[in-house]
Amino acid sequence: MKKLTAATIALCMATLVGCSSSDDEDELVLPEIVNQFETKVIWQESIGDGVGHYFSRLTPAVYKDRVFVANRAGKVEALSLENGNTLWETDVRENLTFWPWQSDISAKLSGGILQAYGKIFIGSEHGYLVALDRETGEVVWRKKVPGEVLAKPAAGDGLIYVNLGSGKLLALHPDTGEERWSHEQEVPALTLRGQSSPTVANGGVLVGLETGKLSVLISDSGYSAWSAEIATPKGASEFERLVDVDTQPLISGPYAYAIAYNGNLAAVDIRSGNVVWKREYSSYRDLAMDTQTIYVVDSNGVVYGLDKTSGIERWSQPALRGWYLTGPAVAGNYLAMGDQEGNLHWLNKESGELVSREDFDSSGFFIEPIVADDKLILYTRDGEVSAVKIPD
Repeated sequence: MKKLTAATIALCMATLVGCSSSDDEDELVLPEIVNQFETKVIWQESIGDGVGHYFSRLTPAVYKDRVFVANRAGKVEALSLENGNTLWETDVRENLTFWPWQSDISAKLSGGILQAYGKIFIGSEHGYLVALDRETGEVVWRKKVPGEVLAKPAAGDGLIYVNLGSGKLLALHPDTGEERWSHEQEVPALTLRGQSSPTVANGGVLVGLETGKLSVLISDSGYSAWSAEIATPKGASEFERLVDVDTQPLISGPYAYAIAYNGNLAAVDIRSGNVVWKREYSSYRDLAMDTQTIYVVDSNGVVYGLDKTSGIERWSQPALRGWYLTGPAVAGNYLAMGDQEGNLHWLNKESGELVSREDFDSSGFFIEPIVADDKLILYTRDGEVSAVKIPD
C-alpha cells in the first residue's frame, strides 16, 4: 500500500502539467489587507523540535485549565492554559524496545492527542498507543497495535477507538489497553498519508475510509451498521482516483458530515445512512461548524461557508489559494486558520472577508488552531505553542 502526502500530490500534478521557465513568473503572494484588529499573544512556549517537516496530526488537547502538547520525538507536556507554565512533562521513549545503539531514536508520535477517562492517549508511526495519567504524566500502559497510528483516537461508550494505517479499527479498554474488538476495512493500493479520526455518537463509531465511504460500526461490538458513499473513484490515473475520507466526521442533530479528497462534501442521516445532500468539494482538512454553517478549506486552499441543512454555498474566499492552509477553527465571530509559512489568518465567519493576519513562525502551521475558552491554541512545526486572545 502506497501513501502520499498532499504535498507529494501537488508536486506530481505540477510535474504533469509542466513547469514554466519564465524568469518573471509571478510568485505566490498574500493579499494586502488592513488589519481590523491585532492578534494578542498571551503566552508562548516551546516543546522541543516540534514535528519538523514530517506529516503529523499531533493536535493539542485541552482539559479545564490545562493544555496537553507533544512533539514527534516523544516529549509530552501539560501546560497551564492561563500562563503556559509546564505542569508536568514525560518522555514516552523510556522503556521502548529498540536496538540498544539507537539511544536517540524518535518515538515518531503522530496521532493524537486525546484526553478521556482521566488519561492522555497518543499514537505513533512505530505502531504504539500510549496512555498517560492526565494529572501526573506517568505512563499507565503502552500497547503495540498492528499499524501506524496517524489519527487522533476517539472515546465513547467506555472504550477508546483507534483507526490504523493498516486498515484496522480497534476498540480498547481505556484502563488497560485490552483489545475488545477489531474491524478490518478495505484499503486501496494508493492512498493519502493519514486516516480519519473516528467520531462516537448514538452507540456508533463513525469513520471515514480510503475507499470514499463513511462507515458506522456498533460501538460495543464492532459490527458494521451501514456505509454511505461520499465519493466514487473517477479518472484514468491513480492520482485522479484518490477518494480518501481522511477527515473526522462531524455530528450535528440527525446528520453526520464528511468530505472526501477528489470527491464531495455530504450530509448523511445517522440512523439510516442515507445521503441527505451532496456537494462537489474536495478536501483532506478537517471541517468546522457552528449552529448554521459548515466551514470547508478545500484541497486548493479556498475557504467556503455552506448552509448546514442544504449544503448551499453562502460565501467563498479564494484569496488564500495555494497557501496550504490548516483546517478552520470557529473562534467567536471569526474563523482562524494557519498556513505553511506561519501566518495566522482571521476571516469574518458571516462573509468570509479577510479581516486580520499575524506572522507567527516561518516553520509554518501544520494543524488547525484549538479553541479553549476565550483563547486559541496554536502549534507550529518547530514546536512553538502559543495562546492568543480570541477577538471580541
